[in-house]
Amino acid sequence: MNTNSKRLSRLRRAKKTRILISNAEKYRLTVHKTPMHIYAQVFSLDGRCVLASASTLEKELTRDLKHTGNKDAASLVGAAVAQRAMAAGITCVAFDRSGFKFHGRIKALADAARENGLLI
Repeated sequence: MNTNSKRLSRLRRAKKTRILISNAEKYRLTVHKTPMHIYAQVFSLDGRCVLASASTLEKELTRDLKHTGNKDAASLVGAAVAQRAMAAGITCVAFDRSGFKFHGRIKALADAARENGLLI
């Protein structure tokens, strides 16, 4: 399969999910992953501003980790973004996986966010 068509398929799935989430009028927990890092952000209801964020680029999160592209790092990012969202007064979010399959690092991040009090 061509890499470009694979990317376009993922973006098509992401667009469809974002339309459904915007109709539900919930805060949106968005996840993006690369082979080296994982990023998570909580967007406002209109999607214009970021209310909480965490990523493996933050030194205080990944100080004790050897690698930042694994499930352990994703769990730390999920816990951190959940704590920051709870501090901002957000308890319930819609999970936007950006077209990625719900397994591996994406699932680890979502499970860690749920364990830290965020309703997904």
